[in-house]
Amino acid sequence: MQVHHLVKIFPDAPHGFACRYNASDPFAVKTAEEAREHRRRWQASPLPAPSTGKHPCLDNSPNMTEKTGGEAGEVVHDYGGLECYVTGSRRSGRAIILVSDYYGFRAPKLRQIADKVADSGYYVVVPDLLYGDPYTDDPSRPFWVWIMAHSPDEAAEKTKPLIAALKKEGMSSVGIGGYCWGGKVAVELSKTEETQAVKRPIEILGGERDTITPPLVVHQFEHALDQNNRVDHLVKIFPRRPMPSLADTTPAIRSPSKLQKKLVLTWSNGSTGI
Repeated sequence: MQVHHLVKIFPDAPHGFACRYNASDPFAVKTAEEAREHRRRWQASPLPAPSTGKHPCLDNSPNMTEKTGGEAGEVVHDYGGLECYVTGSRRSGRAIILVSDYYGFRAPKLRQIADKVADSGYYVVVPDLLYGDPYTDDPSRPFWVWIMAHSPDEAAEKTKPLIAALKKEGMSSVGIGGYCWGGKVAVELSKTEETQAVKRPIEILGGERDTITPPLVVHQFEHALDQNNRVDHLVKIFPRRPMPSLADTTPAIRSPSKLQKKLVLTWSNGSTGI
């Protein structure tokens, strides 16, 4: 949401100078009149038109009909109360929950990534935390309307029974990762009792041109993690990229996407469990 605003600091002026001032002090009178003139101009200025641009997270949406060479896994319809794409061997004893972005768990590239992680010796579960209602670019249902029905906090709560189901099946460790909206779900899960014993390394991938989580914010995360020497972490910002995405399909960003896949595997292999 855009908010029309004006911020100005007047030098050598105390609090309340625009309405409480000494009328015999020329400097105080001049400063107060200037402040009132600024306010009049601001009130008379036209409001900016609402932005019609796309939310940055919706750039470069995945190709939902892309052929990626087949899927190694299968869809399970009630896994901890969720429909899930599962891949890899349950006998591995190590599970990873991979949470989708706004476009949902059916994205072919997302499932391809799940298969590649499973090839490294993990049982990977991609839950449908959007309950069959991924974002579809439908003009009759704009993004801000759609997102109100899909709270990451609520999705995190609904993931708890899945974690319990995996542990009941004998998984000695359960890792949680997500992309974009799914990353927020993973963060919310990290605050719950179910994940208080987090021991896994933490990986944060950012984009130099990301306007939602710009590099300054990413570096704040990194600084906070640097203060905790109990948890290994990796923070990387991809240059000239608005937002790293493992669903990237354009030729110009395929190389960063491949690097991101490698980083995901590095994070998985360094995990010790929760």
